[in-house]
Amino acid sequence: MTDQSTQPTGTTAPPAPTRGAAAHAISDGWVVAQRNLIKIKRVPEVLVFVLISPIMFVLLFAYVFGAAIDVPGDVDYTEFLIGGIFAQTVVFGATFTGAGLAEDMQKGIIDRFRSLPMSRAAVLVGRTTSDVVYNVLSLIIMALTGLLVGWRVREGVVDMFAGFLLLLLFAYAISWVMALVGLLVPSVEVINNASFIVIMPLTFVSNAFVPQESFDGVLRTIVDWNPVSTLTQACRELFGNVGPGLGEQSAWPMQNPVIYTLGWIALILVVFVPLSVRQYGRATSK
Repeated sequence: MTDQSTQPTGTTAPPAPTRGAAAHAISDGWVVAQRNLIKIKRVPEVLVFVLISPIMFVLLFAYVFGAAIDVPGDVDYTEFLIGGIFAQTVVFGATFTGAGLAEDMQKGIIDRFRSLPMSRAAVLVGRTTSDVVYNVLSLIIMALTGLLVGWRVREGVVDMFAGFLLLLLFAYAISWVMALVGLLVPSVEVINNASFIVIMPLTFVSNAFVPQESFDGVLRTIVDWNPVSTLTQACRELFGNVGPGLGEQSAWPMQNPVIYTLGWIALILVVFVPLSVRQYGRATSK
């Protein structure tokens, strides 16, 4: 039987109590993240390429270019290199967010999500969260490879985990940038090319592979203020991979790499999370 005595005629019943918007987005986002992670079982080739790439970079730079690059101070190039490889890998790993969203847009899966009673931010939260797992796996494989070629952590366990956490936070922030790009471009091929054009200069015009002393003039200023450089420097300091020549920095960001990198992470999230959510609503309503 229907209870008709609780609401006067001509009025609208109040909505049923619901969870907060943030809790709703996190809960639904986790469901979407699980869906993305299940794809690893169905398409294991993606995970294989994700894990092979960092191994190739470590071996390539350690054995091919290592002898030709001089690092100031009493620091082995392999130990100098690993922090930069970590930074490059997590930045490149963030492109999976944009590629995954672009693919779902092409296949119409996003339209199916929109027909469900779920948070509008859930798809983006789920996509960026699942890609953190890819980055965790990449960091584990890369750390093991680094240990095999001579890299060592020379600080405490707390500092080591702080370095890995900083890498994952930075990767998560860049994932939101890639999410916006993935919603703006028409195909996966376009986002791969677009991200390569942006990320390649960002990582190579930095101290990831060569000391910043190798750069002069304007390039040196760009390197000193590049967040990839400070992320790399922060990791080297937290892992204990800096010598006397690498510990003396002139620019403020390089003197305070952890604080500067955290500032960039906060700024990126504040700007790109709402932009991505808004673009998601626009892009999928066409």
